[in-house]
Amino acid sequence: MKTTLKKPGEIEKQWYVIDAKDQVLGRMSTKIADILRGKNKPYFSPHMDCGDFVVVINADKIKLTGKKWSDKMYARHSGFPGGFKEESAEKLNERKPTKLVELAVSGMLPKNRLRKVFMGKLKIYAGEEHPHVAQSPLTLEV
Repeated sequence: MKTTLKKPGEIEKQWYVIDAKDQVLGRMSTKIADILRGKNKPYFSPHMDCGDFVVVINADKIKLTGKKWSDKMYARHSGFPGGFKEESAEKLNERKPTKLVELAVSGMLPKNRLRKVFMGKLKIYAGEEHPHVAQSPLTLEV
């Protein structure tokens, strides 16, 4: 039996909405990463963009287990001497509520040229409202 690969124009793109309210960050992020890559489709190919679009709402109401709100640290560096900054997940969630989901999903995607393409198909919103109603997205339970 011969394996057939779909051409980029033949791949159907679907839109999904995921409500992050009371969802555990890591478990939800793995599902999102799989959908962005297209691993839920029978014609998945690791070198192509087979994935769908994902809209995450209520990103400010996610859950972290254990003491991760205070113990999990996110680091960044400005590139200048003394420019190393570190903040806890709780402080990052107060400052930028969508950043926790973005960093978690980005870390679960392959570290190659496709990562930027996959992250472009992820739309994260802190509240209930999102401007992608025209795409008639399907609600996905995680």
